[in-house]
Amino acid sequence: MATLLHKSKAVKLAGLSLAIFLVACTTNQRYKRQVSGDESYLNTPPLKNLTIPQGMSLPLQNGEYDIPPANQNGSVGKALDIRPPIQTLSLLSDTHTENSPTASRLFLSNTAENSALWSQINAILPQKAINVTQKNDSDHFLITDWITWPRGDEDIPLQTRHKIQLTPQNNQIVITVTNEGIKQGEETIADPVEIQRYNILMLNELIDSINKLRNNATLSDAQGRYAIIDVQTGSDSSGLPQIIVRAPYDVVWDRLPSVLESIGMQVGDRSRSTGAINLTYNGMSDSDWQAIGVDNPTMAKGDYKLQVGDMNNRSSLQFMAVKGTTLTQKQNDEMVAALKVAFSKVSSN
Repeated sequence: MATLLHKSKAVKLAGLSLAIFLVACTTNQRYKRQVSGDESYLNTPPLKNLTIPQGMSLPLQNGEYDIPPANQNGSVGKALDIRPPIQTLSLLSDTHTENSPTASRLFLSNTAENSALWSQINAILPQKAINVTQKNDSDHFLITDWITWPRGDEDIPLQTRHKIQLTPQNNQIVITVTNEGIKQGEETIADPVEIQRYNILMLNELIDSINKLRNNATLSDAQGRYAIIDVQTGSDSSGLPQIIVRAPYDVVWDRLPSVLESIGMQVGDRSRSTGAINLTYNGMSDSDWQAIGVDNPTMAKGDYKLQVGDMNNRSSLQFMAVKGTTLTQKQNDEMVAALKVAFSKVSSN
């Protein structure tokens, strides 16, 4: 009996040790940056000069196959970081970036659109919970507090502080991000690769946020200008019936889900880049159609694909059944009447 208890305890202890080992392995993220495979190449002996026996003559030297000396100062094996370098985002028009081990820069045209960059940067940082420890509005620079960057390839998140400067340069405006400190836990980091990586990450945060601010402003302006959207019947280049919506693609695309659902359609998968929308037409009761002042359309219930086309300041809509057939002219005209009412109601909300 004592022997069985001893064996049971041993098994439990082994299982607990294995569990602790597995947990430790799952929290160690260094494998995400390490090369995997045969490392026997690290044991390759160094090259030696050829020893020529006395009295032997060799052919004339040809440097075509000379092996240049390798840099022996870099990391090798498991110490080599194989993560790809971080690249700056290309979201803003008429801009370019420059990156060095000490600074990352975004160059923008000195236009009216970019005249509010400093106020935009000051609005962006609080939204991202980034505190500022020092700021000079007249010289357009600030220094952030410590920023924590949680990443899946770091066991302990790195923390950085950055200086963000806005300066005019010829006919451009330059946003410059430099490092004011980088640490991992209690360890100070001085690796220029890591400094450049996190400078770029900080610059990308600014680029992404500025792009979102501008997109929201453009959309808001477009929504205001297209408060009431007209809908008309039309035809494509093949003469097949389609619906013309007198508003730009972005405005129509954003409103379509609510518009379609308001006339008895269930919206499925959507692809903004291709303009394709999968939907199911469930219809509505006669009383519901009468309530919005439209006759019950003769469009059959079922699954459809709606193709949305970009026509600059207008958009096209074409319903296609599963077999690829479009609506008849009568059905298309009925949907024009229904969508005209639906767009007017969604636009006014």
